[in-house]
Amino acid sequence: MSDEQNIDWGTDNQLQVVTFDMQGETFAIEASLVREILDRIPETAVPGSAPLVGGVINFRGRVIPLADLHLAFSLSLGSATDDSRVIVIQFDMEGEACLVGLKADKVHEVTTLERASTEAAPRIGMRWRQDFIRCLAKRGGDFIVVPDLERIFASCGTTERSAAAVSFTQH
Repeated sequence: MSDEQNIDWGTDNQLQVVTFDMQGETFAIEASLVREILDRIPETAVPGSAPLVGGVINFRGRVIPLADLHLAFSLSLGSATDDSRVIVIQFDMEGEACLVGLKADKVHEVTTLERASTEAAPRIGMRWRQDFIRCLAKRGGDFIVVPDLERIFASCGTTERSAAAVSFTQH
């Protein structure tokens, strides 16, 4: 079963997403996962943590990991700009609800993807790991990448609990 088939398309074969940019590439996260979109806020580096989740932030009094998907997709890390945001999401990881902040160069909009306009990532010719992509959606002449967050975070062994535990043991 492909990852595209694991997406909950709903009865109308549509998926509501939040689109965002990383180094000029457009990505989308299911809108149902998004809890809040924040201006960039101060982060605390976590020594010894996985590079993908190298820091934590204070989100409404909770310490949550701050992930940089640029690293998962081998995109260069740019400096924060006025458009930079943190997308706070909540998703299930290994059966447990996790809050995670995702760095984004720019957040665009909430939009709807049609199942008919999506396809699985090709097995060859991709510059990114195929297993990190749930599907690609075509919109106009562009592609929107829907990442597989569970596989990305599982690949580096990161969960909210482990990142927060590291931050408390380092202080």
